[in-house]
Amino acid sequence: MKKRKLKTKSSLRIRFRITKTGKVLHMTQNSRHLRRKKRKGTIRGYGVPKQLKGKFAAKIRRVMGVKKRK
Repeated sequence: MKKRKLKTKSSLRIRFRITKTGKVLHMTQNSRHLRRKKRKGTIRGYGVPKQLKGKFAAKIRRVMGVKKRK
């Protein structure tokens, strides 16, 4: 019996980016709402993508159909 193909989630393409080396990058949460009350350094930090690690990053990679490079 053949294995079923895993459909890639198109919504994850918008939320996450995978680099050539296999790192999973995402933008920070809390960056859109109530920006006036936040410190300027915090607001600047929202523009820099953060790296996901561990099991959650592996799950995102699998759902997007990408294998990690060595």
